[in-house]
Amino acid sequence: MSSRAITALTPRGRVAVAVARLATWASRVSGRGSGGMIGGLVALKLDPQLMRQLAAGRRTVLVTGTNGKSTTTRMLSSALSTIGPVASNANGDNMDAGIVSALGADRSAGLAAIEVDELHTPAVAENTTPEAIVLLNLSRDQLDRVGEINTIERRLRAGVAAQPQATVVANCDDVMITSVAYDNPSVVWVAAGSAWAGDSVSCPRTGEPISRTVDETGAVRWRSDGTLSDGRKFERPVPDWWVDDQSIHGPDGFTAPLSLAIPGRANRGNAAQAVAAAVAMGADPAAAVRAVEQVDDVAGRYSTVDVDGRAAHLLLAKNPAGWQEALGMIDTSADGLVIAVNGQVADGVDLSWLWDVRFESFEGVPVYASGERAADLSVRLSYAGVEHRLEPDPLKAIRGCPPGRVEVLANYTAFRDLGRAIAATGADTGRKGK
Repeated sequence: MSSRAITALTPRGRVAVAVARLATWASRVSGRGSGGMIGGLVALKLDPQLMRQLAAGRRTVLVTGTNGKSTTTRMLSSALSTIGPVASNANGDNMDAGIVSALGADRSAGLAAIEVDELHTPAVAENTTPEAIVLLNLSRDQLDRVGEINTIERRLRAGVAAQPQATVVANCDDVMITSVAYDNPSVVWVAAGSAWAGDSVSCPRTGEPISRTVDETGAVRWRSDGTLSDGRKFERPVPDWWVDDQSIHGPDGFTAPLSLAIPGRANRGNAAQAVAAAVAMGADPAAAVRAVEQVDDVAGRYSTVDVDGRAAHLLLAKNPAGWQEALGMIDTSADGLVIAVNGQVADGVDLSWLWDVRFESFEGVPVYASGERAADLSVRLSYAGVEHRLEPDPLKAIRGCPPGRVEVLANYTAFRDLGRAIAATGADTGRKGK
């Protein structure tokens, strides 16, 4: 497998990889970042066909969806490592340049677990010919960049349909994802959960209302009130894999305890999809479960760092569905809570989604509204009845909390910038999890 990946490169491709490595190195030593993006951008300028060459000879799995991509990809990479070396974009650089950098950084790995932005999935799939595609969830995210969710569903459906060789590992609890995968010849259905239903009140194919019921096990079942053009019912498929509060369950009677190192019900669903995908690629189910249980940090997310005597627990959220999940992970007995929001291009400059998030009341917990858009957040918290203070600098906000445990919830660039600010202080980042 190693020689196939290396010999697939053309002379131009080899030059592109070499120059990309130099650009990555320069970015790192100059303190400008990890270099994942700049290396890939330079490489693709030199050879636009490089991704196809770097993917040749590998067994690739793509992971896409609105929320949970980085966590699921990290879990999947861990599970796949039980059967061989894995190349992966571990830092979450999920567009073309970041993917090329990840594949170019490890040319010998015969397996690849690649996180992909929803908009880029069809093109990346065309260049990598994936053996499996993991579909997590679809909800509103960065409307100014991504657009309406129904448009994304149709584009993703067409992209998946163009890869009939791929086994699709799809979340059957998500109406939009089910529509994307419904016609695929090989689907592994996973009941991964879908707490956010605000973007799937109607069938994406017919426009008919979606009805939801709760069965005796507490699982939410859904179906469309109409039928598809070919007469089929559009309803929640029977899952092949599912999780409960203690265990993971799969085909052929497989059951195993599932105890994750990272918090949240959503992450149990992410783990189930990672295990299902790894098993579809040939991993032993029990070994895959043990591997995902070891994941305790995803590019700094879920980690706890010491900031001047305050144990800051860091959580990332990027859109209404993600914020709602993250709010459920917050320990309300903590000594402080910092909520940080930026509105840069990478976040989506339109922050109207703040009004879709059901912010809870945190009685007795000092709350800070922070980030570049702290004033917008402050207005939202005021309408939610949450007493808070305004401090645009998240690091100062953490220091303003009483000594002890501080929960920190931030969106993408606020999380990134806070991480850099904490690193610059030399804070202890060794403690992971809660």
